[in-house]
Amino acid sequence: MQNKELANRVALVTGASRGIGRATALELARRGAHVIALARTEGALEELDDEIRALGGQATLVPCDLKDFVALDRLGASIFQRWKHLDILVGNAGLLGALTPLGHISPGDWEQVMAVNVTANWRLIRSMDPLLRASPAGRVVLLSSGAGNRADLRAYWGAYAVSKAALDALGRTYAAETVTTSMKVMMVNPGPLRTDMRASAMPGEDPMTLRSPEELAPKIADLCSPGWTQTGALYDFPTDSVQHFRGPA
Repeated sequence: MQNKELANRVALVTGASRGIGRATALELARRGAHVIALARTEGALEELDDEIRALGGQATLVPCDLKDFVALDRLGASIFQRWKHLDILVGNAGLLGALTPLGHISPGDWEQVMAVNVTANWRLIRSMDPLLRASPAGRVVLLSSGAGNRADLRAYWGAYAVSKAALDALGRTYAAETVTTSMKVMMVNPGPLRTDMRASAMPGEDPMTLRSPEELAPKIADLCSPGWTQTGALYDFPTDSVQHFRGPA
């Protein structure tokens, strides 16, 4: 018997057309959630919709560029008009940017990475905050990275690493601001997975040596459950553990 613990819950997933976002959207639908799938590629969203329907689930497709911040505001209004609340927000979409010395990154590339990885997630929180607070168990999951929180930061990953460190701070701030509510906010470090982004960063790597997004998706869905109790922490997929952020010694 399938687990339908998310029945009657509404979930927004960004970057839902491929990789981690797609696998997560399918897993949430499998557990009974109505998935609002946001991505730039309409054709890929339609394929996702077909798969969700084949599972017996339902989806609402939102072809949208995350850098269209006004559209994110409109999305919040549309969700309010239809459902009056939002139960789950999965901020998955991300941009790698150029792997190059900080002094070689163009202002345009820097701004694009920050816009997608940080500002878009803030705009989503800004737009969805009243809807998430209206849920009896609002859940926010932000896809972070070890690139932004490891002690030995890698050279040449500057824009991406800085954006993910900022995303962690964004999520922790939101967790602190909602700690007296029923909402829970978690960050996720997926580690190296078999995704297009990983292939772009590590072109010589054998993808079959990596775990798949489909293996991570159930863990993300667990964080979206009404039964999840922790907030302001990071779920680390490589070690299958929840890790708490620490200040300087």
